[in-house]
Amino acid sequence: MTKQKWNDRIIFCERVVFMVFQKKIGFDNDMYIEKQSEQIMKRIDEFGGKLYLEFGGKLFDDFHASRVLPGFKPDSKLQMLLNLKDHAEIVIVISAGDIESNKIRGDYGITYDSDVLRLMDAFASAGLFVGSVVINQFSGQPAAIKFKEKLETLGIKAFVHYTIDGYPYNVKKIVSEDGFGKNDYIETTRPLVVITAPGPGSGKMSACLSQLYHENARGNKAGYAKFETFPIWNLPLKHPVNLAYEAATADLNDVNMIDPYHLEAYGKTTVNYNRDVEVFPVLNAIFEKIEGVSPYKSPTDMGVNMVGYCISDDLVCRKASYEEIVRRYFASLCDKKTGHKNDGAIAKIESLMNQAGITVETERPTVKAALVKSETTGNRPAVAIELPDGTIVTGKTSDLLGSASAALLNALKVVAGIDDSALLIERKIIEPIQDLKTSILGNHNPRLHTDEVLIALTMSAVDSSDAKKAFDALKALKGSEAHATVILSQVDRDTFRKLGINLTCEPHYESKKLYHK
Repeated sequence: MTKQKWNDRIIFCERVVFMVFQKKIGFDNDMYIEKQSEQIMKRIDEFGGKLYLEFGGKLFDDFHASRVLPGFKPDSKLQMLLNLKDHAEIVIVISAGDIESNKIRGDYGITYDSDVLRLMDAFASAGLFVGSVVINQFSGQPAAIKFKEKLETLGIKAFVHYTIDGYPYNVKKIVSEDGFGKNDYIETTRPLVVITAPGPGSGKMSACLSQLYHENARGNKAGYAKFETFPIWNLPLKHPVNLAYEAATADLNDVNMIDPYHLEAYGKTTVNYNRDVEVFPVLNAIFEKIEGVSPYKSPTDMGVNMVGYCISDDLVCRKASYEEIVRRYFASLCDKKTGHKNDGAIAKIESLMNQAGITVETERPTVKAALVKSETTGNRPAVAIELPDGTIVTGKTSDLLGSASAALLNALKVVAGIDDSALLIERKIIEPIQDLKTSILGNHNPRLHTDEVLIALTMSAVDSSDAKKAFDALKALKGSEAHATVILSQVDRDTFRKLGINLTCEPHYESKKLYHK
């Protein structure tokens, strides 16, 4: 398609009026909640009424799963646990090293120790019981000591697990009074103990195994299981959903692989990831040392994940996963630009794209639309938004609005059936905001960001019927795709995320400044 034809298409799409349709569903969320709850209760019974469940991934806001499995709700795992809330308690594990280094969650921009408190509030507000916090891998870190004191001041039970030399390979020392025996015994009261954490590397598995040691020493029956959504064990190794997981963890060097232990034990092909496969012989030895016999023959056996049984439309999930791989590709490019990722992660995702037989052009039409819009407007920043029905809307940079704000307003016009020539926000509302930004708050950029333009739209909606219709249409943007020709500001990225718009950016900044926010 020629540049001119693309431009004509974009102009047309900015003016067309249509009914927004929801994206196709490929996952049965209700079935998932039911099956997953049943499977966990079954596993509790198998271990005599006490299960330590290592909970991988996000309990809240699992947007990766919702993107690759359309129909999976971001809080599905939370809703599943609420089915079991009378049986369950939450234990949050945090690494002392992460506290000491002020490790930051990239998605929320807060430290891991702050996230522990956020998670506790979130669990409590949802109706789940949080029993305690475990500070793992402790070796006297001053910040960890201070955090423990803070927890206790807040009335929160806090336990300490120590760094064990040689973990996880020195089984003899690990399973001894000088290993797990030194750790605090976590006091729990319910049959299901969900072990979760702010992020990877917190020590969830070691916390579970330490508890098995202490329970066994006390003559109590207890078991361990692992809950990881991805990779999906009963999908093919190269299924797009599993490839998308590899793309999401490209910086961690996670690799999906056939579980050789499961294949040997049962003659069945299942998928796991390399870290679980590599550590399984050691885990098996620890189980045998603690209890005399291991309950599992393979890493797959340890899992309780039922996601694969709840895919209702495989083609929909394949398509969604292809789109996610491309999104991850752009995220890696931008992370490299900001110094957070290396060429290895990019090369891996490029390899995954080749395996899947996909390209940026085939899976993300917003990229070309945004680039063309930029070229035709003096190479200034531009944003393209693909609405859920496939219609593409663009926005350009002006003296009043940033490109993201312009694209957002244009998309709302389309969704709400408002004529493209209509003025949703009058200049007399925008200019005082600009004056506030530059003259009072000292900002250099007078153009309105997306959060500012939404506030201005809200003000306009008081007197303007078009602005009111546009405001009421905001929820209809959920599930849209967007691409920007520059790395957008954090506030614009956050606004798109909150609106449910999946954003990618070219790995370039608008300016040549060294500091960006």
